[in-house]
Amino acid sequence: MDRLKRSLLDAPIIEKDGYHYFVHPISDGVPMLEPELLREITIRLIRKADLDDVDKIVTPAAMGIHISTALSLMTDIPLVVIRKREYGLEDEVSLTQQTGYSESEMYINDVQAGDRVVVLDDVLSTGGTLRAITDALEHVGADVADVLAVIKKAGPTELDETDVEVKTLINVDVVDGEVVITDEHGDG
Repeated sequence: MDRLKRSLLDAPIIEKDGYHYFVHPISDGVPMLEPELLREITIRLIRKADLDDVDKIVTPAAMGIHISTALSLMTDIPLVVIRKREYGLEDEVSLTQQTGYSESEMYINDVQAGDRVVVLDDVLSTGGTLRAITDALEHVGADVADVLAVIKKAGPTELDETDVEVKTLINVDVVDGEVVITDEHGDG
């Protein structure tokens, strides 16, 4: 069994407001992230992603940073982090991130029209974050070569009615207080 699948099956489950969440090093930063798991995920992302002629990897803060950093180091593709803080730099683009849990402003710097980018996030749940990011990148005029998430939670997303296809490494659900793997190879 691969490390990602095993780590999800072993993930602690917590309840918050009647909803059961898995706690995982990729999505939460706890339990600790073992280098072997990060390396496995990075290799699988390289195999799954369209990285041909990509100029930048784009990821939202905070939980996409560690995965995107590893991908950047392995591919020599520069990394752009979408921040929750406004810096006021020239060409900064703001976007509203709406998820099932919150709403906030985020800011993209260093992406220009014509840039070929890959968007990478830790988890696809409601799709609100990835939808806001892909809409903002389209507005800027960037060419989104690929959109990736390591883990997809079961259920509909805001991207279902769009042309955006998100490639995932593994798809899961939480049933009766346990993580259930719904597709161990993900989407795409």
